[in-house]
Amino acid sequence: MDSTLGLVVLLTGNASATLCTTSICSVARTIIYIINGVLVPLLFAVAFIVFLYGVASAYIFSRGDEEGVKRGHRLILWGLIGFAVMISIWGLVNVVANTFGLGGQFAPAYPSSLPAQTVTS
Repeated sequence: MDSTLGLVVLLTGNASATLCTTSICSVARTIIYIINGVLVPLLFAVAFIVFLYGVASAYIFSRGDEEGVKRGHRLILWGLIGFAVMISIWGLVNVVANTFGLGGQFAPAYPSSLPAQTVTS
């Protein structure tokens, strides 16, 4: 297996990456993996933490203080805006990837506790 091709399979975790034969295709798959596999989940986590901190700030830590409630509501709003932006970016990356035949990230198969069955001819 070509080392570049092996790296793409390793990074994407996708067996269909073996169809990628050019270096441009490999770079594109790596970029898509970085966006879908690293950046989007990280930013989803940050948006979720900001949202939860806003809820806690508005309703728990403020103790009825109007300024604290307003600050908490702003954090909730920014957390929701972060979710909307991340869903949009994730969708656009997958639309572009599927348009150019690079394939987006799909949900992995469910793990199975049953042994793999082999087909015999």
